[in-house]
Amino acid sequence: MTAVDERRMTELFENLEVPEGIKIELLRGEIVMMAGPDLVHNRIVRSVALQVPSDRWEWLMTQDIDILSEHSEPVPDLVVLEQGAGPDSGRLLPSAAVTMLVEVVSRTSVQRDYLLKRSIYAAGRVPVYLIIDPVMGQCVLLTEPAGSGDEADYAVQRITKFGDPVPLPLLDVELATGEFGTLKGVRPHRLP
Repeated sequence: MTAVDERRMTELFENLEVPEGIKIELLRGEIVMMAGPDLVHNRIVRSVALQVPSDRWEWLMTQDIDILSEHSEPVPDLVVLEQGAGPDSGRLLPSAAVTMLVEVVSRTSVQRDYLLKRSIYAAGRVPVYLIIDPVMGQCVLLTEPAGSGDEADYAVQRITKFGDPVPLPLLDVELATGEFGTLKGVRPHRLP
């Protein structure tokens, strides 16, 4: 994609009128649309947010993240940053201000959450990426981002089954997962 094409795509993305209940993201220059989340998803996001200590950390839901080097404006399910780390206003939060991003896997987002966003978030140098997977009943904690572009990835990966706590040392939290719901009737996958 040329620089002119990338600017046009970003402009189109920013001016797109989206029907209510539809979430859109710009991922490496492509516009991705998806239906709103289900109750299992929303309850997991709420549970994680309530476990983040508010004395030091701020959490935001469905906040657009600016990862300029990737021509991406993902909208993670949950964003965690230090109090006062981000700008006071604006639609985009720079990835440099983010401490942790959380994605809850849905029926249709498996490849996107495990592969594409993993690479995009690593390229954006987001220190912690937590994938919560109600299809497989597991959490995948990714830390130590390295590389750039399509080759970017996290050097450390830790998989925890639902029911076991997920240590989040950067936040000084042990995330309880015992009440995370699972998606029924969804075909299992083989990721990460």
